[in-house]
Amino acid sequence: MITIRQATIQDLEPLAPLFDGYRQFYGQRSDVVAAEAFLRDRFVHSESVIHIASRNALAVGFSQLYPSFSSISMCRIYVLSDLFVAKDARKLGVGHLLLEAAVQYGRSMGARQLTLETAKTNVTGQHLYETNGWQRDTEFYVYQITLDSRES
Repeated sequence: MITIRQATIQDLEPLAPLFDGYRQFYGQRSDVVAAEAFLRDRFVHSESVIHIASRNALAVGFSQLYPSFSSISMCRIYVLSDLFVAKDARKLGVGHLLLEAAVQYGRSMGARQLTLETAKTNVTGQHLYETNGWQRDTEFYVYQITLDSRES
């Protein structure tokens, strides 16, 4: 049975390796200590909302939402920055449940929308998002600028 709940700082130990796995998926080197420190800061400063997925009491996935606002619609929005499911738990509906929890949380907070970005090569993720009602943006381009020399 898969359960989804909002994570707390007490979940750092099982979350850190999942977060590290997520970063490795996007080409970053493994650093579980830094992953744990990064997540700890999010909890301590109440800067994100993390949902954790468990299967038989073992953490198998997570999602992380960052609060933001839309100036155009003058409403609260959330950025679904991270969604990751451990390899051995894929194809079990964990991703769907994490997306559902994110949407429910956004609604409960009165958000107008949730938004996310994913790599063009993440075809599996794109399929997951689209089959869960997320729509690819065809109106706007995303731009970024790197402000420091740290690894991205």
